Amino acid sequence: MTPLRRSLALLGLAVAAFIASLPAAGEDFDFMPKGGRALLAGLLKEGLPPAELGGKRTEAEWRAFADARGKALSERERATLAAYLAVHAPLDAGNPSALPRDGRDLAWWECQSCHSLFSGYLTQSREPQGWRNVFLSPFHRQMKLTDQEKDEFARYSALNMPLKVEQVPPELRY
Repeated sequence: MTPLRRSLALLGLAVAAFIASLPAAGEDFDFMPKGGRALLAGLLKEGLPPAELGGKRTEAEWRAFADARGKALSERERATLAAYLAVHAPLDAGNPSALPRDGRDLAWWECQSCHSLFSGYLTQSREPQGWRNVFLSPFHRQMKLTDQEKDEFARYSALNMPLKVEQVPPELRY
């Protein structure tokens, strides 16, 4: 086996071991703020009629909706929910497990396969356009995300990042 092939094989094993160590899909990552999908699923579970999610509205209109319907949510959670709905509505919320991925889901499952979630994402502070610009770099352009997913990621990240170092579990601080 050539040195290059040996290195590639070791890299492949390291990546496979890392991916295998990640939590199972659907697990709650408490240290990261909830995304719009999780927040909306909670409201649906509490009795929000899915029919109220029909139609296209501006983010400000969805914010008024979130303020009226999500009184138990924090200010940031209502803003996150409004941003999610502005990107994805109208929604067929009859099946909450079929809701589109939110920014938290996208960050967890798309970012750390290539770089540290901690230094490459959790500690970064950017406006939505700054997060959208991330997708213009050569290796980010290769990601198979829709424009809608990129917009969702940018809005979630601008509202919820950066996290304080103490908020991130020690095993993810690398």
